[in-house]
Amino acid sequence: MAHITRDRKKLLNRVRRIRGQVEAVDKALDGDEDCSAVLQTIAATRGALNGLMAQVLEGHIREHVIDPGRKATQGQLEAADELVDVVKAYLK
Repeated sequence: MAHITRDRKKLLNRVRRIRGQVEAVDKALDGDEDCSAVLQTIAATRGALNGLMAQVLEGHIREHVIDPGRKATQGQLEAADELVDVVKAYLK
């Protein structure tokens, strides 16, 4: 989990922003906001969570699926890039 340790500060900053977005959903619901505003806030929160998931998954693929202790072949690197692209597209 070296990628988690290396990126800890960046990941925690994302989580803190997400926490703020979840709190905004809470306030919108508690404050009787219009449903379109609530939906937009939920969608933004979901997007932020998906971005966090994509970042952690990319690090996992690059550090655990592709063995960092061995030199990866060009095909392995291309496959990893394709997998990362698929994951990011799925999470959008």
